[in-house]
Amino acid sequence: SFGEYEADIGVAKSLTFEDPIGGVYKRLLVTSDGRHLLGGMLVGDASDFTKLLSLTRSGKPLPGPAHELILGAATKGAGASELADDCQVCSCNNVTKAAVCAAVQGGAATIGALKSCTRAGTGCGGCIPLVTDLLHAELAKAGKIVDKSLCEHFPYSRQELLQIIKVKQYRNFADVIRGHGRGHGCEVCKPTVASILASLWNDKILDGDRDTLQDTNDRFLGNIQRGGTYSVVPRVPGGEITPDKLITLGAVAKKYGLYTKITGGQRVDLFGAPVHQLPAIWEDLVTAGFESGHAYGKALRTVKSCVGTTWCRYGVGDSVGFAIRIENRYKGLRSPHKLKSAVSGCTRECAEAQSKDFGLIATEKGYNLYVCGNGGTKPRHADLLAADLDEDTCIKYIDRFLMYYVMTADRLTRTSVWLEKLEGGIDFLRKVVIDDYLGICAELEAMMQRVVDTYHCEWAEVVRDPERRKFFQQFVNTDETEPTIEIVHERGQSRPKDWSSDTIPVTELTLPNGKKYLPATDDRTWVRVGKVDDFPNEGGSAVRYGYAQIAVFRFTSRNEWYATSNMCPHKQEFVLSRGIIGDAQGEPKVACPLHKKTFSLKTGDCLTGEPYSIDTFPVKVDGDDVLLFVPPPGKLATQTAIEQRKCASSCHHASACQEVVSLTP
Repeated sequence: SFGEYEADIGVAKSLTFEDPIGGVYKRLLVTSDGRHLLGGMLVGDASDFTKLLSLTRSGKPLPGPAHELILGAATKGAGASELADDCQVCSCNNVTKAAVCAAVQGGAATIGALKSCTRAGTGCGGCIPLVTDLLHAELAKAGKIVDKSLCEHFPYSRQELLQIIKVKQYRNFADVIRGHGRGHGCEVCKPTVASILASLWNDKILDGDRDTLQDTNDRFLGNIQRGGTYSVVPRVPGGEITPDKLITLGAVAKKYGLYTKITGGQRVDLFGAPVHQLPAIWEDLVTAGFESGHAYGKALRTVKSCVGTTWCRYGVGDSVGFAIRIENRYKGLRSPHKLKSAVSGCTRECAEAQSKDFGLIATEKGYNLYVCGNGGTKPRHADLLAADLDEDTCIKYIDRFLMYYVMTADRLTRTSVWLEKLEGGIDFLRKVVIDDYLGICAELEAMMQRVVDTYHCEWAEVVRDPERRKFFQQFVNTDETEPTIEIVHERGQSRPKDWSSDTIPVTELTLPNGKKYLPATDDRTWVRVGKVDDFPNEGGSAVRYGYAQIAVFRFTSRNEWYATSNMCPHKQEFVLSRGIIGDAQGEPKVACPLHKKTFSLKTGDCLTGEPYSIDTFPVKVDGDDVLLFVPPPGKLATQTAIEQRKCASSCHHASACQEVVSLTP
């Protein structure tokens, strides 16, 4: 035994290890914050006695987490190269590590090449960081140079690009790519630069031609869902909501026929909003006092809380009040990935703070601050950064932690993965955030304060701006709307019909009457579909032409216009006009906002290797008018028109289906 091996358990915490087979028993007592060793007892194995006695007598902080004194230093999670060959890397397409490694060994040296030959990362995209790690590990193993460029347009990593933008004081994408890139950008670099600009300057993301840099979620301020509809998630700080606001949510959902669900972050999610209804829905919500919940952005999502001392008999801290303070401070902060937080009012941990990017647990002396946890496909328990902090100190440390993460993490990297890759791990992070080891804490705090001071509700800005609202119209050439999904009813609510497991390639397309698809006739004419200003710079909008939907793209940086069918043949959804445009090796392209399938704007060919394509149409500008070269509406027997009608005779398209069939050769 050594030190205070019988210390009062009220001021100390006990760590115990017992191996009855080997006859070993160890018991260590540490301070309540886990930073100092008070004493202990060793039975059967006293090999660590001298080291532990020295730590007790010195009074110095422990070199790592207290449990490592018994279990040894924790190893990081298995790196990409240590995964088993049969480990599933991409669950969407069932791609294993072995398949990815074989593709790299076969010559695939970029993420794009890996996507084409393995389909890894072509589903939800959540596996891209792991696929990237495998790519780099295999290239390094083969003795090849590992290119960590963001994409073909920028020979820099996200971290390097952030430093360039910060030093050069760039405020828009055009200046960034003109000064340090090449080409016209793509679906990778445009959202990355947009996020960096928002993190540094917090300008309105939909102004200054920044709207078409965004993925569809940020461009239309809602998470895109099945059928090209969007979710509506108002902010509910700390999960606390008044009865009047609850009634408003129910009234809005009923008024617009939205599917309602309580989220895991203590908010109410309203699903199924068509893009053209979003401004009207949010006008009702903003009037009732709601703000944007940023559920669509790589930003702070929620700060979950238990009731704490507000009601709970066990609570030792006002978890609700502190959660509201934290959420109102960091709402709107753009970051490399989404952020989640929680505050628990006692160690019973009802808010699950230790599974969040940053979380707090109330103690008798303040709050314990945990960082870099997450749930998801690979859950990670958060690490204790500091203990028994008052609220103001918590805020100071969180400011520093979040901004250091924003400054140094790679794109689409959660805080948990970032910490695992950070040299020195939690000990180094503690030195940076608490001890100001790098001498940058004042700057980090100032950067965060700039974000806080310039906060604005993005939806409030839209609903009050008639010019901004018009870009939420379904079609720029008519106020009429067109349902694009088939609805089913279950459990008293409406939802989209399940996606078909198979797509229908254009070569196998069959008309509703059983006839095979035939190409459109050649009696084409130029048809006006709108004004130049109806279409956003560096982006697209949809027009309605007869029963067809056509996406028209204004590629300003190339001084070119393109038009394609608006339906992505992957899941047959009418969303291509909302995709990000750019180029690949000089070829103009558009990325579908649902699953990032890319198509040539010139030929319509799928650039990610799938066996389907989209229709393209010539475009010209005459003065202020935009015109398409198309056949008469009834003879536009393209994949767009036919696929839009390929539904059961009982649906609302029945008469239109028959008209298309009768006018098609």
